[in-house]
Amino acid sequence: MTINVVERIDDQVTVRNVLVSVSDKNGLEEFIPQLVGIRPEVKIFSTGGTYGRIKEILGADAQARLTQVSDYTGQPETQGGLVKTLDFKIYLGLLTETYNEAHQADLQRTGSLPIDMVVVNLYPFKETISRQGVTVEQARGNIDIGGPCMIRASAKNFIRVASVVDPADYARILEELKKNNGRTSLQLRFELARKAFDHTAVYDRTIADYLAARSIDEARGCYPDISGK
Repeated sequence: MTINVVERIDDQVTVRNVLVSVSDKNGLEEFIPQLVGIRPEVKIFSTGGTYGRIKEILGADAQARLTQVSDYTGQPETQGGLVKTLDFKIYLGLLTETYNEAHQADLQRTGSLPIDMVVVNLYPFKETISRQGVTVEQARGNIDIGGPCMIRASAKNFIRVASVVDPADYARILEELKKNNGRTSLQLRFELARKAFDHTAVYDRTIADYLAARSIDEARGCYPDISGK
């Protein structure tokens, strides 16, 4: 495998396509309208409950600006929301490099769009396991898969993509977009990437520590019908 060594990038990247999929929806009612106000041409892609919330926020403007990820990828969400964003078109859009001709050809070939900003926060695993009497199965169900993957992909590609994991950063991001005519700077994207990787590291450490403290009997006890015992 050959790892690309990138030399040419843009300091300022115009935000044209944004993917939003959040567990914590606080702040969206301010962030989304202001984002659209700064970048009227922006396209927003979203999933599940986040899509529904953004549709409420945008009202009549939703039809022109908001797309369900499943409509974009051509793949419906699986039952229980198990698979929503784990799709080639999504990750091609997150990981492509602007001046890589092969990457740009892949975008054209697949009808994919470069995603310039990802707004993602994760299933509340820590909050779930802090509840009295929570089972291993309940904890397992709150382990986020697609979210960490999108965070890591977008943060890795900070040379082009802004990875937003904390609603507390919405105001700062909007301020920069206003100042820079709808563009993010390399400095902002790099700082967001550092925060994003710390976010996923803490999340994974919490899961690992929780499972390490559980016994196999606690796990078995969640499943009254285990075949092959």
